[in-house]
Parts: sequence; structure tokens; C-alpha cells
Amino acid sequence: MNRPPRRPDRRDPRPGPDRGDRRGPGGRPGPDRNGGDRNGGDRFGGDRGGDRQGSGPERPTYGSEGGRRTQQPETASPARIAAARALLAVEQDGAHLEDALAAALPPRDESIPQVPGDSMFADRELAWFLAYGVERRRGHVDAALRAHLTRPIGSLEPAVRVALRLGAYETLFARTRAHAVVHQAVELARTLGAGRAHGLVNAVLRKVAPVELTRVERLDHPAWLVARWDARYGAEATERWCTGNAEVPPLFLVGAPGGAPPEDGSPVTVAGTLLADVWKVPAQDPTRRPDFDRFWVQDAAAVAVADLVGAKPGDRVLDVCSAPGGKTLRMVSQGAHVVATDQNPARLRRVEDGLRRLGWSERANTRVADWMGKIPDLGAPFDAVLVDAPCTGLGTVRRHPEIRWRRAEADLAPAAEVQQCILTAAAQRVRAGGRLVYAVCSPEPEEGEHVVRAFLAAHPDFRLDTTLATAPATDGEDAHYAARMIRAG
Repeated sequence: MNRPPRRPDRRDPRPGPDRGDRRGPGGRPGPDRNGGDRNGGDRFGGDRGGDRQGSGPERPTYGSEGGRRTQQPETASPARIAAARALLAVEQDGAHLEDALAAALPPRDESIPQVPGDSMFADRELAWFLAYGVERRRGHVDAALRAHLTRPIGSLEPAVRVALRLGAYETLFARTRAHAVVHQAVELARTLGAGRAHGLVNAVLRKVAPVELTRVERLDHPAWLVARWDARYGAEATERWCTGNAEVPPLFLVGAPGGAPPEDGSPVTVAGTLLADVWKVPAQDPTRRPDFDRFWVQDAAAVAVADLVGAKPGDRVLDVCSAPGGKTLRMVSQGAHVVATDQNPARLRRVEDGLRRLGWSERANTRVADWMGKIPDLGAPFDAVLVDAPCTGLGTVRRHPEIRWRRAEADLAPAAEVQQCILTAAAQRVRAGGRLVYAVCSPEPEEGEHVVRAFLAAHPDFRLDTTLATAPATDGEDAHYAARMIRAG
């Protein structure tokens, strides 16, 4: 029997978002703008490849003192309410989990240090732990619930479903006492307006325990995605990848060329290539590091994509879907002058914030541009163009676990149509002899090599130079595909 471990997952106080979700056909959340780069950025000054992570202490036992049962509060805890509301926003509104948690929790005062044991700190930690745990371990959680339900989980009222999932996750993976879990889940259902279902919540969670799991349930990924990865990478590699996706993602710091490395950093290799000025450091909130003013956070695979452009001093480079800006920062650090565009002005301001924080505002220009519509005049053709296209984001499911549950195989074809349109428009901006790099943070061939193959067939003035593929991930990096093409000169 496959039983989940009776221990809390390590948790990350602020796992990174895949921001800028665009609605696709039929109202389904569409391709994610800038793909896997969206592993952070905004206030961190770039792509939050490692997110703001912290391993923190193990989850304390709730509802006991000195081994004795204590009186339970008559309302759900603020942390559980925030986690539930965030999960509802993800499910019902297509929100990104990090954004939804930030909205559900009180804003954090950056001037006040977070001290373990402080109630606000504890609530924030517990909310992140529970919400991300439910998304990372949904296979385990739903299997345990199905054993005691007479109807499909998907047919339950959303508030009831969320209360049950949170309670089941806490029962299976935390050290909270059973009576406290049940009590809090019942109060949570009442808080969410589903109090009439308190009997169901009570009865089911009193019985929840580890159950025998199918392989797909154990891997905590949708069956369709597991089947595709099995076919391409083999069962063993798929199992390693899916198992890794249940863990807190690593944190990567990127610095300017020649700068001193962080004292706790180790070198990073992606697809057999050592990345210059990139270090893996212990998971933590990077903004609390004393040396953070010298770095930005960016996933290692996203750095490798930026390096495929081959930016060098004097180059003019166009970064088509630039927000939140990690790839722009990488190419600016290599001496290029970058024109960074994005269709969303708010997201483009994050690029500007990152450049300003590192003192590089003079090395780049930003422009609002919708590459599916009318493109503004951007001047002379560019030495290199990077198209980090909107995609399903399926290569970022370790950092953004909600993505695996919101995507469907039917999303791949519509995503490819958008990608082909953007790539075709951007290719017109490449000078003769210049470089065009197309990238997505998805390992699925429909969004990667198939798009490149179709583009080259329709544009004989471009030839394929080299490709990059980082799936399946081996060191916690995201799964990207990229291709560099050269225009005839």
C-alpha cells in the first residue's frame, strides 16, 4: 500500500506566480504571458525563478498544550480562511495562487521583521503551507476523500470541496491533532457560507486516512499529463519529475558578470552547460538577504533561454513578451541595449522596477505592445529578437502547482495558434543575418518544436541554428523549450 508520509511538507512563504493569465477559448485560462519566467520578479527585480521560499520550522501541533486537549476556537483560523479563499479564487476565477493568497492575507509591512511565533507570521506561514499543499498533493488528498464520499468530488459545492481538501491535506501531511482538523474544517465551511454541509464535512474528515493509491494519484498530476510524459520520457523519468514537483522549488540568484558570488551559493548547470553568474542558494525569502541588492531571482532554465540569444555589447535586442523582466535583465547585464515590450502596462512597470533597482534603467527602453494586434514603430530592425511566447505553463508546475489542474490537453492547439501568430509578427523585426529565439515554458511539442517547424516551413529566409530543452527537469529548474533561428543575410 502506498501511504503518504506523516510529516509536513517544506513550505515556501511566497511561491512564485505565473502572472498575467490570459483567457483562452471558452473562458478557460489561456496561455500564460511570458511562461516560466514568471517565477517571480516584480518587486524582486526580475523573474523569481526560486520564488520567495523558506523552509521554516515544522508545523506545530494545533489544539493541544502539554499533551492535553485545549478548548477550540469557535471560528476558523485566519490562516485557514485565507487558504480557502485563495483556493476558491484559483478554481472559480482562474487566479494565480500566489496572487490569490496575497489578496486573502493582510498586507505585510516590509519594515517590520518577520519573527517566528508572531501571530501574523504564523498565519501567513500556515496559509501558504495549506494552500500550496492542497495543489501539490491533490492526488493523495482526493483519493483519501473519495473513499468516504458517495458522489464525485467535482460535483460538491466549491466551498465544501475546498474545506474538505484543506482538512484532508492537514490530516495526511501535517501534525495537527485530528479533532482540531475536523473542528476547523467545519467552522471553515460555515465561514464560507456552506454551514448546512457541516455534517458531511465532519463525517468525512473523521474517517480520512491514508489509502491505497493508483500510480497517477501517487504522482499528483492529471492522468493525461502523466501519460504524455511517460510516452516521451519513460515511466522512471516521469516518476522522478512528478515526485520532485511536490517539493518546494529551489532558489536561483543571478548577478552581473564578474560579480562576487553569494557566500552560500553553488554553481548551476542546465542541459549540460554551466551558467555564468548564476547560483543556487538555500530556499528563503531573497529580499531578506543582505546581498540581495546585487542579484535578481530567475529560474535557471529561463537564464539558459536568455543566453541562447547570444547578446553581446553593442547589440540591439527586442524582448517581445518581457514581463516580469528576468531575461531583459540578463541580456542587459551582457552589454546589450534591450527594447522590452509587453501588452500589459502594469506588468511592464515590473520590468522597469527591476531595471531601476539594479541601476540599469538607461540600458533598456520599455514599450506597450500587443503582438496579436497593431505593433508600434520600434525603429530599425534588431540584431536579435527574443519571443518568450505565452503558453500553457506546463513546465512550471513545480512552482505553480495549480497550473497542472487547470490545463487540459485541448488547450495545446489554441496555445500554438497564438504562439505562431506572435512569432510571425516578431520575426519581421529581425535584421538580415540576425538571430530569432523562440521559447516557451512548456515541454509539450505542440507548443515547442511543432511551432518552430511550421514557422520555418513558411519562412525560408530563416534557418534553424540550435535548440534547448530542459525537460525533464533534473535539478528543480523549469521545463523550457527554445530554438535559435538565423535570418539569411
